[in-house]
Amino acid sequence: MTYPTDRPATWFVTGASRGLGLELVRQLLDRGDQVAATTRSTERLTTALAGSDTTRLLPLAVDLADQEQVTRAVTETIDRFGTLDVVVNNAGYGYLAAVEEVSDADARAMFDVQVFGVWNVLRAVLPHFRAHRSGHVINVSSVLGLLSFPGWSLYTAGKFALEAITESLAAEVADHGIRVNSVEPGYMRTDFLRPVSVGLPAATSDAYPAIREMVDQHLHQIPGTQPGDPARAATAIITVATGGDAPLHQLLGSDSLALADGRLQALADDVAASRALAVTTDYPAES
Repeated sequence: MTYPTDRPATWFVTGASRGLGLELVRQLLDRGDQVAATTRSTERLTTALAGSDTTRLLPLAVDLADQEQVTRAVTETIDRFGTLDVVVNNAGYGYLAAVEEVSDADARAMFDVQVFGVWNVLRAVLPHFRAHRSGHVINVSSVLGLLSFPGWSLYTAGKFALEAITESLAAEVADHGIRVNSVEPGYMRTDFLRPVSVGLPAATSDAYPAIREMVDQHLHQIPGTQPGDPARAATAIITVATGGDAPLHQLLGSDSLALADGRLQALADDVAASRALAVTTDYPAES
């Protein structure tokens, strides 16, 4: 797809009322683009955009886990703007807990947003993209879609799944003129680590003091010190869409780069250490 230069582009952005999503919507409107923005509260979104020209904004209250709501939102977007060019799957929230503390309900709620919600959006938009042989999907993952830490199992499980969906999708739709990217931010100075954005289950025991300490650090010490600027990250996402030459996995942030470099080395070490045993599980070569 060539990013449209003869008309305003039309974007569909999920998770638009806070943080990176909100900043992205604001910048797109300032550029003169058309934006359908999903949120759980359109009032919160429009209030947050006070001072911006919202005449090209379509705010949509959508439960991303509900396929009918998502499909209806995409249809409303195309009816309003006549087309759809870029989809940004940005909705998500954090969750800190040991594996055994994660309830079934919390695990399913997380996957409803980070995995099934994305799938619902993709199922709704891909027929339109294929029919027009154009379109761009940008999935907002995280560097924690490439590696994990103790206490982040549920959040990273969702992001790892999103990375897998993105890689498969990119290969599936390349012949249809559709572009696909994943962006992997590091820590950004948003309210992502505030209690309103982070699930915190009641501890089942005192067996994980290190995780309790990490929770306290993430909620009370790290906020306000994150290196990532959400405004610059939003600009980078626009560059991914308009530039046409971003890699499939676009890291955002110096911390994301450093963590990814460490993960590559650790994975290379594991491959090397696995080699001797790995080759013993094949059938013997026929003579």
